Amino acid sequence: MLQGKEEILTVNEDIGIYGSSSLIYKDEVYAFISCCYEVHKTLGRGFLEGVYKDALCYELKQSNIPFEKEKKFEIEYKNIILPHYYYCDFIIYDKIIVEIKAQDDIIDSHYKQIINYLDASNTKLGLLVNFGEESLKFKRVVL
Repeated sequence: MLQGKEEILTVNEDIGIYGSSSLIYKDEVYAFISCCYEVHKTLGRGFLEGVYKDALCYELKQSNIPFEKEKKFEIEYKNIILPHYYYCDFIIYDKIIVEIKAQDDIIDSHYKQIINYLDASNTKLGLLVNFGEESLKFKRVVL
C-alpha cells in the first residue's frame, strides 16, 4: 500500500524549479542529473537502456556519487517475504531510487513501477530518467 502523499513533479531547468528550496534531496539530484546530461550529450538517443546504465556508472564513479546498480529489494506481504523480488536500476546516496528508460516517451506504467519500488523499499524519492527522447527527460516522484 502506498503511504503518504504521492507527488509527481516534472523538473525543467528552463522554468527554474531548482530554485525551490522545498525539493527533497535537491543537491543530490542535481549532481546525479548532471551525470545523466553528460551521458545523453555524449551518446545521444537510440541505444538500449543497458548502454546508458553502463555509461552512467562511469559518470557516477567520476563524480564520486555513491550508488548501487541493480539493487535487489524484497517484497513483504502479511509479515512474510515473497519469493519474488525486484531490482531497481540504481539507488544513489542510499536514499534515491532511479529507474532508467530509453523510450520515445514516459508512460503511466513507468510511474506506477517507480511508485511501487518506492513503496516496497520504504524510500521517499524516485527519479524516472528517459534517455530515449531528443533531449534528456526526468521526473521526480515523491511519496
